[in-house]
Amino acid sequence: SGLELQPKFPLIVNGQKVATYIADFRYVDASGAVVVEDVKGARTPLYRHKKRLVKALYGIEIREI
Repeated sequence: SGLELQPKFPLIVNGQKVATYIADFRYVDASGAVVVEDVKGARTPLYRHKKRLVKALYGIEIREI
């Protein structure tokens, strides 16, 4: 439920915004967990870096499909 298209995650380090990560989807699954999904044709170095930042800053593991 609560499907959201292209949710934005500001990546703020030491009080400074360094980038923004835009996922493809965010929703709540049947267990009540928030799921963030991204559809990737290629995992670029920039994407991998932003994925690590999202995990560190928000505790969110991005699901890739």
